[in-house]
Amino acid sequence: MTVTAERMPALYLSHGAPPLADDPVWPGELAAWSAGLPRPKAILMVSAHWEEAPLALGAIETVPLVYDFWGFPEHYYQVRYAAPGAPKLAEDVRKLLRAAGAPVQDIPDRGLDHGAYVPLVEMFPDADIPVLQISLPTLDPRKLMDIGRKLAPLRDEGVLIVGSGFFTHNLAALRHAGTPGWSAEFDDWGHRALQAQDVDALLDFEHKSPAGKLAHPRTEHFAPLFVTMGAAESELDQGRSVIEGFWMGLAKRSVQFG
Repeated sequence: MTVTAERMPALYLSHGAPPLADDPVWPGELAAWSAGLPRPKAILMVSAHWEEAPLALGAIETVPLVYDFWGFPEHYYQVRYAAPGAPKLAEDVRKLLRAAGAPVQDIPDRGLDHGAYVPLVEMFPDADIPVLQISLPTLDPRKLMDIGRKLAPLRDEGVLIVGSGFFTHNLAALRHAGTPGWSAEFDDWGHRALQAQDVDALLDFEHKSPAGKLAHPRTEHFAPLFVTMGAAESELDQGRSVIEGFWMGLAKRSVQFG
């Protein structure tokens, strides 16, 4: 791979849900964030909504959308995001992972799920940057961080690595309007752990954090953070929260490294 002059940052973002597009604040926050980034040559997305082992590469040539949600108004199923495929990025991902002994598979008809396209619509609305989505092959934080390390060289190729989840995610525990205590407590803890670069605590967040089991009864929405952290391991001291606050009681904290 040829090294470029400018290294791309690595992002972890909270992707919300399809109604994010109608929020009076959040789309503007995402748009302002992307406006301040170098223009990527390609985007590599890791979403909470695709778990597949071994690690899978999604659509490479024509990239469809996966409307992986139910019971929403019809207009949310009419959203389009016709991003070009990323065959070169796919080949680079294969080489990096296979060189490290990690198995890779192709699922060429698997498109971008809402964890990928909902934020991309707001951040890169022209849909003119090649996009590749890869799966989460595990929810083990240490293994995911190691995958991020293997993918880190892509950043020197102009690839924007994006882990897409939700900083807190427990829909079943949202009983009343407002922000529940468990969501606020976990968000504050996570913010401080990121600021302190306390990687050990973050990796063991289910036990080290307050309300960790409530904030993430299943951990797939926090898991993409570890891919991002692995890809940016040498720059964790440069991490900063770009988006903060709560949406329907859930923390929408989103961070940038590098």
